[in-house]
Amino acid sequence: MTTTPPHHTATGLPRADYDRLPDVRRALAARAAAHDRDATFPTEGFALVHEAGLLTATVGTRHGGPGAGLADTVRILHALGAGDPAVALITAMTLFVHAGEARAPGWPPVAYAGLLAASARRPALVNALRVEPELGSPVRGGLPATTARRDGEDWLLTGRKIYSTGAVGLSHLLVFARTDEDPVRVGTFIVRAGSPGLAVEETWDHVGLRASRSDDVVLNAVRVPGGDVIGLDVPGDVPGARPDTVTGAWNALGLTSLYLGVAEAARDWLVGFLHERVPTGLGAPLATLPRFQTAVGEIDTRLTGARTLLRALATAVDAGDAEAAEQAAGAKVLGTRAAIESVEQAVALTGNHGLARANPLQRHYRDVLCSRVHTPQDDAVLASAGKAALARRTTPTP
Repeated sequence: MTTTPPHHTATGLPRADYDRLPDVRRALAARAAAHDRDATFPTEGFALVHEAGLLTATVGTRHGGPGAGLADTVRILHALGAGDPAVALITAMTLFVHAGEARAPGWPPVAYAGLLAASARRPALVNALRVEPELGSPVRGGLPATTARRDGEDWLLTGRKIYSTGAVGLSHLLVFARTDEDPVRVGTFIVRAGSPGLAVEETWDHVGLRASRSDDVVLNAVRVPGGDVIGLDVPGDVPGARPDTVTGAWNALGLTSLYLGVAEAARDWLVGFLHERVPTGLGAPLATLPRFQTAVGEIDTRLTGARTLLRALATAVDAGDAEAAEQAAGAKVLGTRAAIESVEQAVALTGNHGLARANPLQRHYRDVLCSRVHTPQDDAVLASAGKAALARRTTPTP
């Protein structure tokens, strides 16, 4: 007779244990500086996240998973972001994949069952590889250069993906590609790690999120079983690159929460520094000065407001509020600006101390700047919001 371990679901997945978030955050933070310095992949961090059931928290209940919603995901990513944002970012991508499958099944059943089986045994990381040297991000339009051609019942993929976050540690790579057919079709091809013809080139040399190892992935006639494709029925003139509103809300609110975690880690370091720093001429900690008290109050208020907005919208999205999902992009602009401005202010308050490599504030500053690059980017969000506002033109009251 087989029994289910108490800390696992009936399908063998570890149960999501939110009570372990503080401990996981501290353990990640203890190693984050070394991984950042050496730009090394934080393998042991994913083991911790996996053991706590956080990496598979969004697996749907129909698959025997916890079925966590966006509000819980925001909570997870906030804590992990404060510990090690590289771990948080790759965890986010994996959580988003499982959440998407829970909302709207698209994976071939056998392929997804394989992913879940792997996830029961070890950290099984997944990410969608979409960005290319010529195309940039497909969210702004255009067809990928990565090409799939038929070889019997299988597909052979050839191309290059850049900024492939976590590439070296991924279990499954979801490769956005076009077919060589006429007419062209596009879809997402499920590539297993270690497939012949698949290579990771160590090109990532970034200012921030260095441990994310967002290297190039090169595909040279990588074989994919004919059925391991998601959404290939999408016509070529509508590439399917733009996410639906709910998927966009998950990306916007989840990733913004991650960077608010980074900013709050910076705030916590600042608070400790101000208590410990006792200039000779003052004879008391900097924390006793009204100027610093006001500045910390401003940072704390800014971050609290942004965090409250994100959590409220996430809860509303879980409840099916379509308007909340539409507001998520604007919340990303507000939230990432709050995070960046708060860390910038902390750097300005501490001067050379804040920029010294021995202190974590410079790392938090470099990491939080990466929040700007994620889709949707500020210019697209604000242009859309401006057009919508102008379309609501009304006659001014005399």
